Amino acid sequence: MTDAEYLWEPVGGCWSVRRRADGPGRGAAQLIGAGEWGRDGAPDSPWPPPLTTIAWRLDHLSETLMGRASHLGGDRTFTRAADVSPADAAGAIARIRRTAADWRRSLLQIAESDDDRTGLSSYPYGSDAEETFPSIVWWMNQEILHHGAEIALLRDLYVHRAR
Repeated sequence: MTDAEYLWEPVGGCWSVRRRADGPGRGAAQLIGAGEWGRDGAPDSPWPPPLTTIAWRLDHLSETLMGRASHLGGDRTFTRAADVSPADAAGAIARIRRTAADWRRSLLQIAESDDDRTGLSSYPYGSDAEETFPSIVWWMNQEILHHGAEIALLRDLYVHRAR
């Protein structure tokens, strides 16, 4: 994947990953995270939701995988405010691979006896404190499938866009 494809905005007003110096995109209230680049976001989810770039989707998935891995079986120190978004496709691909592996390791550390325990995860950006372990896994699977399919569609559209 090229950086152009990673950041491609198929329509105006897409949410993406942007240089902090440029500020948030249209409809976004903030750039989430730390570092030179951040992901468009808002305190409340807008309706209808904005179309998002591959960069936004990969960053969202990686951040969620990393955060949940940290708060399920890790050191429980992850915060969105300290998360750093990759500026390029290669960095984002390496990050999604790493965070997926971290998530898998966290899942494998959970004892079967904890399967139906509520509050096993302390991830602060979801309903984990009120959810059982299978519910958290179901949600992450849904997120990966949902955003993964969207990424695949955007990749197809990018290849076949009007030139």
